[in-house]
Amino acid sequence: MDRVLIEALAVETVIGVYDWERTIRQRLVIDLEMATDIRAAAAGDDLAHTLDYAAISARIQAYADESRFELVETFAERLAVLLRTEFSIPWLRMTLRKPGAVPEAAAVGVRIERGTLAPAMGQLA
Repeated sequence: MDRVLIEALAVETVIGVYDWERTIRQRLVIDLEMATDIRAAAAGDDLAHTLDYAAISARIQAYADESRFELVETFAERLAVLLRTEFSIPWLRMTLRKPGAVPEAAAVGVRIERGTLAPAMGQLA
């Protein structure tokens, strides 16, 4: 199965458990790997037959703008559901980082994987 990538997409959102965090927007950095079969898109040089990473990136930006969560886990889980539903993505792996959350670390975050890939012939389950 082929993968479409979006790496280091930076978004601003309200995220955090502390009172002061609820009053500011903070940066999250998202890496996204999404399963698809690119052969039809490549054969016809046609965006309609693949995952449109520009549209997906814009949707993630809009989602971050409207979100107000305490946990990065909640943000990641709900974003995964939204992307899989709106863009018919059968499998994805997302890494979501919150830079600066722990002063001694470059970033903290979560990595989730949702959906399945069928093992036979690269077909989706």
